[in-house]
Amino acid sequence: MGNSYAGQLRTTRFEEVLHNSIEASLRSNTVVPRPVFSQLYLEAKQPTLHNGRVENEDEEEEDGSESNSPPVPYKMKPTPEGCCTTDGFCQAGRDLRLSSLVSEPQDVPPGFQLVGALSAGAPDTLLVCAVDRRFLPDERGCNALLGFSGNCIGCGEKGFRYFTEFSNHINLKLSTQPKKQKHLKYHLYRNNQGQLVRGAAICWKGLGKTAGGSSALTADSYISSSAVKTPLSSSSSSSSLTNWTKPGHGSLPRLSGKVSDVQVSSLLQSCYQNCQALPRVYQHYGSSPIQPLSVEMQILLTVYYLVQLGPDQVLLIEDLEQIFMRSWRESHLSEIRQYQQPQPGLSLPQLPWLANLAASSCGEGVVVLGEKVSMALGLSDTFSRLMEGQLAHTNYVVIICTAKGQETESCMVVTGQHQCRALTEGMFSPSDSLREISQQLSSGMTQELTTFCNSLGPDALCVYIVSNKCVSTCVCVCVEYRVEWREVRPIQLVVARKLLSHVCAIADSSTQNLDLGSFDRVHFLICVPPSEVTFQQTVLHLWNSGVLQNLGLEQDCLSQREAERYVVKMDQEARARIDDLIQEANRNPNTLFILVHDHAHWDISRCVCFWYGASGGDSGSGLVDSLLNSCQIKDANNILILHVTSFPFALQTQHTRISPYNEIHWPSAFNNEVDLYLEKTQYFGVCELLDSTRSGSGLPLLRYDSSFESMASVLEERFPKLHSAVIRTQVLIQHYCVAMMAVSGRSGSGGRSQHKHTSVETLEIVQSLLSASQRCPSHHGHMVLLRLPSLALAGWAHQRLVRIRQRLGLGELFEIILGNPSQTLSIGQSFTERIKETDWVPRTYLELEALPCILILSGADPLGESLPRSLKYCDLRVISSSYLQRTALEQELGLAAYLVRVESQGSQPHGHAPGLGSDLSESDSDKLNSTDNEEKEGGENSERSLKSDLPGLGHSAPSVPHPPSVLQPPRTFHDSIAADPLHPHTTPQGPHRPPNTQRRPSMSTSLVSSSPLPPSLLQGCSWARGVSRPPSLLLPRGLYDIIKARDGSGLPRCTSFLPHRSVAWASSFRPLLSKMMTCTEQSLYYRQWTIPQPRHMDSSNRPAEGRTDNFHPRRLLLSGPPQVGKTGAYLQFLGILSRMLIRLMEVDIYDEEDINFSGQLKRVQYQPTCASWPVTDTLMGIPFDYTVHDPKYEDISTVYCPDYYPNTDGIPRRQEDVYLRRHTARIKLSKYAAYNTYHHCEQCHQYTGFNPAYQMYELTLHAFTFSHLLLGEDIQLYFIIPKSKHHHFSFSQPGGQLESMRLPLTSDWNPDCIKSPIFTPTTGRHEHGLFNLYHAMDGAAHLHILVIKEYEMAVYKKYWPNHIMLVLPTIFNGAGLGAAHFLIKELSYNNLELERSRRVEGGGPPADVWPFIILSDDSCVMWNAVDLDSHSTSGPAERNVSLKQMLQHMEACPDLTQFGLCGIRKWSSHFPGQGSGGGARHREPFSRGHLHDFLLLNVDLTQGIQFNQNRDRFISLCNDHCNVDIMFQMTDVPTSVQPSQYICAPDSKHPFLATPAQLLLEKYLQHSSLFPLSTCNYTHPILSVDCYLNLGPESLGYISFPPSLLPSFLPSLHPPPPSLSLQVTVWLLFSGLLLCFWDSFVTPGFLKNFHFLKGAVLCVICADRSSLRQTVVRLELEDEWRFRLSDEFQTANAKEDRPLFFLTGKHI
Repeated sequence: MGNSYAGQLRTTRFEEVLHNSIEASLRSNTVVPRPVFSQLYLEAKQPTLHNGRVENEDEEEEDGSESNSPPVPYKMKPTPEGCCTTDGFCQAGRDLRLSSLVSEPQDVPPGFQLVGALSAGAPDTLLVCAVDRRFLPDERGCNALLGFSGNCIGCGEKGFRYFTEFSNHINLKLSTQPKKQKHLKYHLYRNNQGQLVRGAAICWKGLGKTAGGSSALTADSYISSSAVKTPLSSSSSSSSLTNWTKPGHGSLPRLSGKVSDVQVSSLLQSCYQNCQALPRVYQHYGSSPIQPLSVEMQILLTVYYLVQLGPDQVLLIEDLEQIFMRSWRESHLSEIRQYQQPQPGLSLPQLPWLANLAASSCGEGVVVLGEKVSMALGLSDTFSRLMEGQLAHTNYVVIICTAKGQETESCMVVTGQHQCRALTEGMFSPSDSLREISQQLSSGMTQELTTFCNSLGPDALCVYIVSNKCVSTCVCVCVEYRVEWREVRPIQLVVARKLLSHVCAIADSSTQNLDLGSFDRVHFLICVPPSEVTFQQTVLHLWNSGVLQNLGLEQDCLSQREAERYVVKMDQEARARIDDLIQEANRNPNTLFILVHDHAHWDISRCVCFWYGASGGDSGSGLVDSLLNSCQIKDANNILILHVTSFPFALQTQHTRISPYNEIHWPSAFNNEVDLYLEKTQYFGVCELLDSTRSGSGLPLLRYDSSFESMASVLEERFPKLHSAVIRTQVLIQHYCVAMMAVSGRSGSGGRSQHKHTSVETLEIVQSLLSASQRCPSHHGHMVLLRLPSLALAGWAHQRLVRIRQRLGLGELFEIILGNPSQTLSIGQSFTERIKETDWVPRTYLELEALPCILILSGADPLGESLPRSLKYCDLRVISSSYLQRTALEQELGLAAYLVRVESQGSQPHGHAPGLGSDLSESDSDKLNSTDNEEKEGGENSERSLKSDLPGLGHSAPSVPHPPSVLQPPRTFHDSIAADPLHPHTTPQGPHRPPNTQRRPSMSTSLVSSSPLPPSLLQGCSWARGVSRPPSLLLPRGLYDIIKARDGSGLPRCTSFLPHRSVAWASSFRPLLSKMMTCTEQSLYYRQWTIPQPRHMDSSNRPAEGRTDNFHPRRLLLSGPPQVGKTGAYLQFLGILSRMLIRLMEVDIYDEEDINFSGQLKRVQYQPTCASWPVTDTLMGIPFDYTVHDPKYEDISTVYCPDYYPNTDGIPRRQEDVYLRRHTARIKLSKYAAYNTYHHCEQCHQYTGFNPAYQMYELTLHAFTFSHLLLGEDIQLYFIIPKSKHHHFSFSQPGGQLESMRLPLTSDWNPDCIKSPIFTPTTGRHEHGLFNLYHAMDGAAHLHILVIKEYEMAVYKKYWPNHIMLVLPTIFNGAGLGAAHFLIKELSYNNLELERSRRVEGGGPPADVWPFIILSDDSCVMWNAVDLDSHSTSGPAERNVSLKQMLQHMEACPDLTQFGLCGIRKWSSHFPGQGSGGGARHREPFSRGHLHDFLLLNVDLTQGIQFNQNRDRFISLCNDHCNVDIMFQMTDVPTSVQPSQYICAPDSKHPFLATPAQLLLEKYLQHSSLFPLSTCNYTHPILSVDCYLNLGPESLGYISFPPSLLPSFLPSLHPPPPSLSLQVTVWLLFSGLLLCFWDSFVTPGFLKNFHFLKGAVLCVICADRSSLRQTVVRLELEDEWRFRLSDEFQTANAKEDRPLFFLTGKHI
């Protein structure tokens, strides 16, 4: 087939002669180059025959001449002195021999290829060279550029521009002129073991040369090559198709004669060879070696397989491999069961007899030839029989050679025309097929076919043009139409959250490959295939998704056009867009860039293999590989790649870049995942289409057209040289043209014979298309999709259909659209006006909803174009057998994918969508009998089908049915028209509901019709009735049989196909995919059993030595069925990712208004609002505020203040509500924030030390002992000090005993240093504690010490290895925060004394040592400065400041050493206070009151303050606020205890509780209402002497006398006289008296100064019972209080836990 070059000037010959002439002139100084035209015309090359065949072109070149002219003399240049001249080595002395470089890795530049060169000095040795691929020919011997460009593999020298120079460098040592055609002989490639081996010979002169016009085919001596490929366009004068020869076992003899009629394939031989390599998984079956299938058994199984093939079926290697697999497994498992005794094999003499016996069952379909001499004789015999016509009814000839003394050889010759055509076209990639089709159309080869079809079709009959008529002037609106395809479904949000969780998993992993905490915004770029419709479709989805608003980009995108900057087509212009993104990512490290690769299976070619475009098979040119797999993308830590595809199989190989843990699969209905998400839609895909063929009820949605197949088969036999796609397209368009004539009633005089030139299926499609718009007042209709991959054929089909439509007068009834991926959508203006009234042009197929049209979709592959819900028919009858890979086949079937409402299914079975039982919305129900799926339909059945199908046929002759016109009223029509529930994206409206979206009813005023439609036809919209039904799918018969068939696992047989042309099976002995496999299991299957071919972009992704994978850490894969909503899912993912990053940059902080403010406080301004530091004298004049204002203490008893009256209107919150329902505010983190362990940025990695990239810090443990009178024993503490922090401490000697912690001097000042050590007590917050102060300190040097409990030492060391830690003694394991503060204070004072001593020893003054420390809470996150004097209308101005700035400001206070304790106010959005009366107090820049979370403590001035460990005093230094679960002491399971069980009578039997006595007592007092008169009675407080116990929020008005409540931050720490306190309280009536571990100043006279209400309650608390009795006697309490013996209690502790005892009484 193809064009012959006979009698024409051959371009390649001209280029060769010209090239030789130029080279001769450049390299020779003595010979005058011969004229080019003399060489071309006067000395024509005469090929000579040798034994009836053409001599090899290379042998002619070895003679040294291209023509009869003498050879050009050549003299090699002398080798430079000192250079190597050894054969097999370059002049630099590096080894170039293939045998030496077989396992060595080679650095081959992009665009270069390794080839083997032959040297005259070593003819048996191949030298490895790297040659620019452009200067080498392709497999057809064409397309090689003149000249040369090569590199030396040995020494690495590059840039050899002349082969002469290169041959000298590699020491070829030639005696004739060097020519690349002579010496570059073989391609080199790496096999599966990674070894560099010799490949096919370089085809310099092309193949398929004929011998002097001889038409005989013979087979000569054996040659080593077994695969000779001839292109489909090679010249042939035979009337039959090219025959196929498939070598099996042994080598194929060389063919001579008219070899262009024979193509040789190595598929069968590769199948046999793969079956010899057993997988390692089977080697554990015993110690004896397992033998593969014998050669004889493989041949016999092949014959059995061929016999069972039908006459229209083609051989599939996948089926043959599975047959071998099952046979091997069964035979060897039986051997295992029989104790590994080998079964008797098939003997050699039995093989031909058994093979012939098997072939006899199919007649002449399969012929077995037994040959005992040589394979060459068997082939000669086969070709002779073929030329004589003896194999006219034979499809396969199997030649078995059983020569004596030789191994069994076999060969298969495919002789059937249908089989030859399928194998020929299947050998080429889709791109090769499209080029062949374009060549046939441009060369005029299809003219005869077109003439033949036109003689039968409408061009021969339709000779008039029908004029348009306007018959209707009314304006009608369809009330059933509404489109809502942009809504977000719940399952899309679920998938978006899955994507987000995987991103978070990458960030949380220990590899530190993604630091989400360092990003403050999201930027994205969506890469789509080079389809204009897909591009506009993605932009439309983006514009309507709200993502741009979520990302804050709506100001930059004010129109849909401007949104195009976030979507890019993967064409040559994409390179600049990707480069811009990389540069922007480098400039903005705090921005996370998401690169979405949509339709990711489209271009998987390797960038260095762009030259595979003609033979590699993958669409695209490796652009994706060069851009998305570049080092810049891979190394950028802020670029995340998301691959999105419906067919992930080609990306799931052994060398994939995507980790299986980074795959996100769409929830499957198979395991009822969808039901969990309240999804209202059901996906209808390939599996559901197949289920419709087996339902047995109604016409299946997936079917084939037997009439069309018969017509196409006849024409394929008539025109064997034409591609089947050309023939099938001609037949298909002929069918549509004839059907339009028949249905419109314009068939003229030849109408009675037109039915035989179309099919029932095509008539149904056209009738539905034309009649649908007539039944809707707004002329809504359906879409018919014609899939024509060839652009040339699609353009021709579009022109033909448009011409016929216009000649029939149907130009305004439906539109015909040409879908070219590289062009924008083109729609007629009249049809555009139906969609929208405004000046608007649709850019996507989705916007063509309900528009009656025929869409001709072209392109080698669908490129992600989504189709509207009005798609009713998907016509794939032109798809050829070159799509026999899973990805290629399923993406074609995916065009018919659909979503239907679950509610619309009613009681139908699962997976059976509504309307599947009937696809006859406008036709008679008898159409069920007209299906063409029965192969043996006769003409009468077709005629009857036409009669029953088309109304109004009664007037026609019975044998010649005449289709009616849809423009005339049909005689029968369904009266029962009910609108089914529509797809969720397309919701119908009731008759009384105004439509949401209306089309312009222009068709009602310009309707092409000869008579108006009756009102019965306008009862309902056909589009509304059919939108809930999935489209029907028409396939070629061959593909239909393959898809419908099931394999051994119950899956469709197409699932076992090769996933993609660019991958290969790792072994033929692989299991089948299981029907029960999940998507994850399928991914693991392909990752194990597929390997990328060299042209695959993952072929270069080999793992490094010592690793099993080479996954990209920031690469995700989202896979889901086609048309299921993946675009909406990843757009939602971008939105929620942006919100999450914003959330990560924000923090929830407590935002509460201060409590316990009174409106009657005097508004006195003591200090100017602009004061920077407090003045001592002024501050002493400010009254101390005893009231606690921190909202977290809202559940405690209020301290009485004479000027304060609480608001008792509200109901006090319960204690648990205070903590669980505290008000919070979300604010953005400043650059000076403190962080927890989840923050990982490049700046503070070394500060935290928690990074695998850094070496683990060496820590030292040091003991420190000091004594304290209160504890009664020496206290031993431990410091964990990293070696990098040793300079903060002094040791007796380097590495010796720890002596003290170094302190600076008061006079020291360093702007980059903080003088005060920072102590942070913490427990249980090793992950969430804010200990990372690197950013908060703004680079300032500081000393930070974590104070931890002993049992938590290991975990804190793990998470904070570069922090200094102070480990509390074991006795403090059960203590709270107050105990930690107490121990820090005592330790700091002890250290202060040690430092003073050290200074004195050094000659310095002792008092100059800095006495301050900082006590910080582990949840302080940021620090603000407030300008109270601001004149801003919005109130005081706030600004973020660093902790360094704030501490240096406090340390710079002039009178700081006079203060004992300083603190800062907690942030609140209510500042200045909005509570009643709070404004005046809040506007004071400095105040006196309680301090809580962040303290600057003067350990020198507070040294005299001592504490009793049995008390829980309410001051900042000892504030234990515990929330402990009470549980029994000796039980394993915690049990809840009632408050009444917290106490018991002394010496009584009672369950003991494992809880501190102090806590039990306080909890009892809070819940027991021991002081009933004080409840909600602020005017009568409780008198608490020398203690504070929390009696609950209802106990209002609470007074505790000195010395416990001294204001610890007063300039003077001397207690005021008790009389000052008495003056305030003598006039009060108290509702109770609480005595708890009082001091000696409490005497009977002291208590008589106070007055109590009658019935007031007394509570005396002591450590034992005897102390209780002594207290009653010593304080003379019985004079005014009445006691009962039953009022004596103790806490429910065991004796060893030291319970507390208390006595209650009432005032007399």
